[in-house]
Amino acid sequence: MYIGNVEIHSKLYLAPMAGVTDLAFRQICRELGAGMSCTELVSAKALCYQDKKSRGLLKLAPNEKPAAAQIFGSDIPCMAEAAVIAAEVSGADIIDINMGCPVGKVVANGDGSALMKDPEKAARLAEAVVKASPVPVTVKMRRGWDKGSINAVELAKMLEQAGVSAIAVHGRTRAQMYTGEADWTLIGEVKNNPRMHIPIIGNGDVTTPQRAKECFDRYGVDAVMIGRASFGRPWIFKEVKHYLETGEEIPPLSSEWKLNVLRQEVEDSVKLLDERRGILHVRRHLAASPLFKGIPNFRETRIAMLRAETKEELYRIFNEIEKLI
Repeated sequence: MYIGNVEIHSKLYLAPMAGVTDLAFRQICRELGAGMSCTELVSAKALCYQDKKSRGLLKLAPNEKPAAAQIFGSDIPCMAEAAVIAAEVSGADIIDINMGCPVGKVVANGDGSALMKDPEKAARLAEAVVKASPVPVTVKMRRGWDKGSINAVELAKMLEQAGVSAIAVHGRTRAQMYTGEADWTLIGEVKNNPRMHIPIIGNGDVTTPQRAKECFDRYGVDAVMIGRASFGRPWIFKEVKHYLETGEEIPPLSSEWKLNVLRQEVEDSVKLLDERRGILHVRRHLAASPLFKGIPNFRETRIAMLRAETKEELYRIFNEIEKLI
């Protein structure tokens, strides 16, 4: 599959998630089978104002090729300028426009999924970014703003006409946030619209290898994007990849192996940042891992993880858990 002139060798994407898909997490997901990843969303205005922290979010891991840098905003000239900056700073192969974020402070400024309320502006913005960007441009969006304005099929075609090279569709409206079920029938309508000629990536509720295969077989998408199901469970990419390639479930991954994956994520996070910031980033991932659910006194263990400030503290907790799983 090609996105513009960029060849993508995998049908498994890691979804960009603010505060989750940091550098270390993306790196471990790529090692375990994610074939495409994207930075966390980065404010276009912050890039235009030369904000150092925002530029830092654009750093890619050594194994992130190909990869995308995602920007958000609704000021068209600023978005065009930010696309150039993001491509230069990150070295990303693709610039992704966020038209899907449902968070209140983002949509309050007309950014993220709020752009879906004004399809004409969304298309003009996309066209400006495409013209400015030195690399192909993609868009991540939702099925619509709310149940009264389901416009993903129409907007997708407008974005293709604006020059966008691929579109990822999350099967919920902004009003749904992350509740209810993702509407894959709608995603299939976007993909199977005879007027569409660019890759369509489906996103939402892909939580098992079997579900991933069903999304390909039933809805015809070009790739699936896995988000929250990978949180604390980066090995889902290994499980899905194996199932898609062989038609069989991977032999059960041992708890010891999974714990070592999480240890590696800790090491990567500390190495890429420093111990204090690395532990702050990674401990939320660990506390959310399904690996630890069901162990005795899980609530207390989770709280201890969220309070840990050093590798030594985390590894001491790991050593205690290892005796229980």
